[in-house]
Amino acid sequence: MTDAPAASPRLRLGTRNSPLAMAQAVETRARLCAAHGWDEDAIELVPVLASGDKVLDRPLSEIGGKALWTKELDQWLGEGRIDLSVHSAKDVETIRPREFHFAAFLPRADRRDCLVGAASIADIPQGAVVGTSAPRRAAQLLNLRPDCTVVTFRGNVATRLGKLQAGEADVTFLAAAGLERLGQSEVGQPLDQVDWIPAAAQGVIAIECRADDEATTALLAVIDHAPTRAELEAERALLAELGGTCHSPVAVLCETGEDVLSMRAALFSPDGAERIEGSARFAAGDHAPVRALAADLLARATPGIAPHFRTAG
Repeated sequence: MTDAPAASPRLRLGTRNSPLAMAQAVETRARLCAAHGWDEDAIELVPVLASGDKVLDRPLSEIGGKALWTKELDQWLGEGRIDLSVHSAKDVETIRPREFHFAAFLPRADRRDCLVGAASIADIPQGAVVGTSAPRRAAQLLNLRPDCTVVTFRGNVATRLGKLQAGEADVTFLAAAGLERLGQSEVGQPLDQVDWIPAAAQGVIAIECRADDEATTALLAVIDHAPTRAELEAERALLAELGGTCHSPVAVLCETGEDVLSMRAALFSPDGAERIEGSARFAAGDHAPVRALAADLLARATPGIAPHFRTAG
């Protein structure tokens, strides 16, 4: 008599209930089930209404910052109501509670921003109204096009496209990875990341679990993508060293080469009038050059930039 095959675990995967977050949760479930040979019902999707999805008429920086995307999921994870949670990595605050850890990063998707409403930054009409709630996008846009006016745009992809169609702004920005995951790759014009530096962690799906949950950590390790982890840890190390907040206009591009990682970072004043940039090359896991880059940027920070980051010394 042969033994019956071991039953797959019933894992509860917490996610925000926005269309993009649900798409990311579905992708996470598919990769985890494929890696372990499980049926789809081995992982239950548990949607949560995040605080950041409740208030849409003010910039996130004014109502609590990125923690509003993770607050409810953190609570449920800490209480054991879910076993793991999925996030857009760029929406996760730099300093996380010690009881959780990133057990896996999925392979990085397109990290570029898409411009919606014009073919390029140069083609945006003179004096146009630009909708965005991201300090990085606003400052980077105003650095290149000081003639434009920025207004707050928040909400999911459909909401922001609806606001654009209603004439609340002439153009807006959306993440290329999010559009791709929603099956809307035809929307907008991707911006060259050499000229338009993306956000730290953009394009990455991050999966967290409790730090003391060794069983779930081991299950997730199978789908962890090492090159993406190396980039993300370096980008988050830079943010931590800069001491920025959700108010801080900072753009970061870290790319994996054959032997080393290369990083470009730019800091802006909120009005875009001031900009400083630097770069570094380093081996995966060696964050000393990243910390040196942060120190150099802080040392060169202009009066319009410095107050929005931890000042040198």
